Amino acid sequence: MWERSFHMLTELRIKNFAIIESLSLPLARGFNVLSGETGAGKSIIVGALSLLLGERASVDLIRTGAERASVEGVFDIAERSEIAQLLDERGIDADEPLVVLKREIAASGRTRAWVNGSSVSATLLAEIGQHLVNLHGQHEAQTLLDPESQRLILDVFAGAVDAATHTRAAFDDLAATRREIADLLRRKADAERRADYLRHVAKEIEDAKLTEGEDARLEDEARRLENAEELRSLASGIASGIDGEEEAVLTVLGGVERHLSAIQRIDPTLSRLQELYDSAYYNLEALARELEEYEASIDLDPARLDEVRARRDLLFRLTKKYGATLADVIETGRRTREELDLIDSAGLDLRQLETRERDARARFQERAAALTELRQAAAQRIATSVDQLLPDLGMPDGHFSVRLTPTAEIGPCGAEDVEFRVSLNVGHEERALSRVASGGELSRVMLALKTILARLDRVPTLVFDEVDAGIGGRVGLMVGETMRRVAAHHQVFAITHLPQIAARAHHHILVAKGARGGVTTADVTVLTGGDRVSEVARMLGGDPESEVSRAHAQELLESAASPELATTAAATNGSAPAQRPVRRRR
Repeated sequence: MWERSFHMLTELRIKNFAIIESLSLPLARGFNVLSGETGAGKSIIVGALSLLLGERASVDLIRTGAERASVEGVFDIAERSEIAQLLDERGIDADEPLVVLKREIAASGRTRAWVNGSSVSATLLAEIGQHLVNLHGQHEAQTLLDPESQRLILDVFAGAVDAATHTRAAFDDLAATRREIADLLRRKADAERRADYLRHVAKEIEDAKLTEGEDARLEDEARRLENAEELRSLASGIASGIDGEEEAVLTVLGGVERHLSAIQRIDPTLSRLQELYDSAYYNLEALARELEEYEASIDLDPARLDEVRARRDLLFRLTKKYGATLADVIETGRRTREELDLIDSAGLDLRQLETRERDARARFQERAAALTELRQAAAQRIATSVDQLLPDLGMPDGHFSVRLTPTAEIGPCGAEDVEFRVSLNVGHEERALSRVASGGELSRVMLALKTILARLDRVPTLVFDEVDAGIGGRVGLMVGETMRRVAAHHQVFAITHLPQIAARAHHHILVAKGARGGVTTADVTVLTGGDRVSEVARMLGGDPESEVSRAHAQELLESAASPELATTAAATNGSAPAQRPVRRRR
């Protein structure tokens, strides 16, 4: 009865969360329900799951007396390559067919999260979680009132998600081209307005014929020219001291060489000393020559010094006006020339951009038109499909439609606004879903849409909380049967107080309040056989031990295996079956 490849949440482990001390919730494939007395902790379990999926954490959630609370979920993702790929892209080990998500809150306020033992952020935990679980409660059903959510639901049904993505990408490309055109026109207008000033700046900098590093070179040259006499005197003195009169260094070294030769004659092993001596002697000779050449190269040139000083002054004035450094001045000149050139070149650039803009606009319009075509075809189909399901959800006179209203201008989301409209009672005109649906009706419309989208939705586990709000009897049985059908393609987990829904489940879990160590806690039990009959009898409002109540419960449970018995069971429980009216679409 289930798809061959079935992926699901297999276990939810909760520790020290609210009133729960330690709880392991085993879930199975198909339709799972959680029931129990009011206040037993059903909503707490949903809250724990929400925390695991990235909801905001609070230290108030930690059980009294505990240091930390934790929630852990084990998911079977066998053959779900896209989830394994997502984990691999995030650097998380995904070799096993199981994924374990865990979140912890410490009394200090610190929260931590893990995926397969790897520490992750709460944001990444939520990103992965949204690929594994879809949680629908009264709050989540409110997303149906959001135009963006309505548009996304229609696009999913239409198989138009890629078309919508391509339309947005084409819009972004067109918008980027238009921004380039606007920027070019702005810069051209700005350049034209400042043209005289720009010409002055460009001319002043270009006439200076600046070169990189020129300021440092001028500084060095000025220092040499200003100290030319002293430099020559010092160079001459050093050269004379090395290779000059009798007391010069090289003359003295001549005597040293004689003594060194005498030592080597006595001890030939000291021949290496000769090499050191020769090296020192020749280096000193080279140093003396270098100093003589340096002395000869230094000119006493007052005229050149004046030129250098004048050039330095020019560079100083330019850096004061156009930049802190010479490199900044050169860059200012380059940018200024570019702005001036823009006045002449903007026409050609603008024509090229306008050609790009025309192509981008045509491509965008083409993709938006294709998206509109898909939406128009899908709007009628999804409306018909929802109308067929509404009677099964207790809204026999319900009518659903999708209105596509052309927008004044095509935008990133296409050429039309999407609005879900309903008429849930005879004689009432269609209105926007947000104006006519109660919380319970909204949840059932969401359930109808989920049923239709079940085969398209890749999220393996659907959680329904409060979907039974405001309904009972036959309608509850219909809602339960609908969720049972959805469970052929997804794992479904519902929290309910209605026996009609609980009886349709494949797997029934009871949550009950107890006490440990004088502190209230909650425990769960998987119900089978007589225990499940007792719980359904309790939910029916009778004595769970009376034969009449148990007989009613047994009949309700048997109707799950034999849908043709459902109307009999519904009648037995206070709601006479009514024939579904035949309605024409309005």
